[in-house]
Amino acid sequence: MMIENDLLQNLEKIHTTEMGIDRIKRNLSLDCDDVVEWCENQIKLAGMQDEKISRKGKNWYVDIGCGIITVNAYSYTIITAHKK
Repeated sequence: MMIENDLLQNLEKIHTTEMGIDRIKRNLSLDCDDVVEWCENQIKLAGMQDEKISRKGKNWYVDIGCGIITVNAYSYTIITAHKK
């Protein structure tokens, strides 16, 4: 079952900065060309599981198993991602 929330309904708005791309790649040890697309896919997968996406204050926190993706709730900017 897909849990609906503002983050999932606005996936097309998700973006990040060049510094954000570097930070996400470094923090999650990613080797992919499109970090934003990778994050979008992880967010979609998390949306299919209860309690994987939560909002605290101005940010969404997405548990992707190996880490947490942090997305600003107003601008839909991927701020960072960290390994658990």
